[in-house]
Amino acid sequence: MIYLDNSATTKPCPEAVAAMTQAMTENWGNPSALYSFGIETTHALRDARQKVAAAMGAEPDRVFFTSGGTEADNWAIYSTVKRYGKRGKHIITTAIEHHAVLNCMKDLESRGFEVTYLQPDEKGNITTASLKAALRRDTILVSIMMVNNEAGSVMPIQQLAKLTHKICPDAVFHTDAVQGFLKVPFQAKTLGADLISVSSHKVHGPKGCGALYIAPRLRSFPAFLLGGGQEQGFRSGTEGTPAIFSFAAACAAGQATFREDIAHEKALLNGVIEKLSQLPQVVINGAHEAPHILSLSIPGVPTQNTINVLQDHGICVSAGSACAKGHRSHVLEAMKVAPEAIDGSFRISLCKDNTAEELDLLVNVIRDEIIPRFCR
Repeated sequence: MIYLDNSATTKPCPEAVAAMTQAMTENWGNPSALYSFGIETTHALRDARQKVAAAMGAEPDRVFFTSGGTEADNWAIYSTVKRYGKRGKHIITTAIEHHAVLNCMKDLESRGFEVTYLQPDEKGNITTASLKAALRRDTILVSIMMVNNEAGSVMPIQQLAKLTHKICPDAVFHTDAVQGFLKVPFQAKTLGADLISVSSHKVHGPKGCGALYIAPRLRSFPAFLLGGGQEQGFRSGTEGTPAIFSFAAACAAGQATFREDIAHEKALLNGVIEKLSQLPQVVINGAHEAPHILSLSIPGVPTQNTINVLQDHGICVSAGSACAKGHRSHVLEAMKVAPEAIDGSFRISLCKDNTAEELDLLVNVIRDEIIPRFCR
């Protein structure tokens, strides 16, 4: 199998698998217990938090574990509204966010909040000028993703956060960094975002785990889950230590080879873009600034046809976001890509394990089978 859908999920790395196995067979105590076996798990949990924080460039006591990126996004949005909703009813986001953000916004609109959706340019970028024009005195939250999961555009989060805090000092700035974490360099302590969401299974960790960074200035941020007071009272519930320890191991492994990995992925991406650009039937969508994401279209060839032929050769690609469930891409629509191109679009997304030979096979199948078979 040639796996080119790493933005949907990644294969757990050996370090993550080993850490989870150990957590489930040896260090499986409850970290809230007061006897030595539980205390050992508490120490391991602290070590895991430090590893994830180090990979994010964050203070360890400001990183809180969640069940994944979706929960982290929901927590960031709903707790901000709970804390600041009496101050104002205006929220800013973008038209190209993940549905973990967009569906929260739809819900909040039904509750009387006004949401401004910033529109991307034709490459999928969001500009500081568009944000500046949208900010208002009653803006309480700005939520802008770090890397778009289809267009591969990288947003200028540091500048956007700085602008937000300059014009609206009391507003909260959140970024969904699920596709940016360990793919583009950032340090949570200096990025300027108040809230940062990340996910484990996008960085070779297990599914069912993620984290939310909460900046020190939000120490009165409302809890998301109530109960036994775990995670400093912010998110109650016995910690899912097997997934957390596995996530931490993946973060440590990814941080150790970060520069080499993104250089490798970017070289692969540039190479396949160069080869596909020679095929007039293929359209390249978006900015593809991130090292691992590339949106392509073969106008006139339905996406499912392309996926089926590639699958016959053991090549896995995506129709777009894995969460879109067959619907036309809202990202490409917002970028004003032609409908025929959207209906023929698909995404490849890379990781450190991919090779040039795999991408050569992708190009060969597109050139020698898909285009002759379906293009007229």
